[in-house]
Amino acid sequence: MTDKLKGKVVLITGASSGFGEDAARLFARQGASVVLAARRIDRMQAMVARLHADGGEAMATPVDVTNKADIENMVKGVIENYQRIDILFNNAGFGRLDFLENLSPERDIETQIAVNLTGLIQVTRAVLPHMIAQKSGHIINMSSMAGWVGTPTYTVYSATKFGVRGFTDALRREVAPLGIHVSGVYPGPASTEFGQHTGDSRVKKGVRIPGFARMTSEYVASQVVRLATSPRRSLILPWWFAPLAWLSDNFPTLSDWVQTRYISRFRA
Repeated sequence: MTDKLKGKVVLITGASSGFGEDAARLFARQGASVVLAARRIDRMQAMVARLHADGGEAMATPVDVTNKADIENMVKGVIENYQRIDILFNNAGFGRLDFLENLSPERDIETQIAVNLTGLIQVTRAVLPHMIAQKSGHIINMSSMAGWVGTPTYTVYSATKFGVRGFTDALRREVAPLGIHVSGVYPGPASTEFGQHTGDSRVKKGVRIPGFARMTSEYVASQVVRLATSPRRSLILPWWFAPLAWLSDNFPTLSDWVQTRYISRFRA
């Protein structure tokens, strides 16, 4: 255990599964007080009970990040219980992956933007005044490799994650003089519930990601906890995905050619 996180108050959105749930467990193990926030309160309460049984400090609060009143109540509850928020892990998000013309305007487009981007911004805005008042804090935003490389069928998801990257970079420069760190996390494929909610497109059924390229949820969460102890601007996971982002930025014609040829076989 490192003393750097002992006694810190960590607020995690999207904490009922995946990266958020694993991060909650790992932060608690490091001595932090963890606030789990998501819509599935029953799952979070069960997690809180396990953390308490292991000697950790945690609480659960229901939140829909598309609902401003929910966000305000969540932050109010954390401050009432712990008087501060040291680390905000913006992890709530989901993806609906298909060709753009097949996406539902409301469920697949508007809701993705509302959760992945607008919700993240609104949660951050609600927490930020408390970090400014205490003259310290660390905001960790979960983006994706889709925030570096726009891939076919990821149009809207990529738009939200590019938006998270832009928001993260701008906010980092905005609040750095106030003693607040802002970091972006950009993971590639990982074993979480994410894939269960991305839809049933032909591309999804036809694409098989090799096991060596798929990280465990706990590994990603462990890197988030490590980032909280040693802040940096951005973290691409796994590390060898960084050259892929560099290639896409510096050789876009090659990237376009490869991806266009690959995706064309899935068109009806």
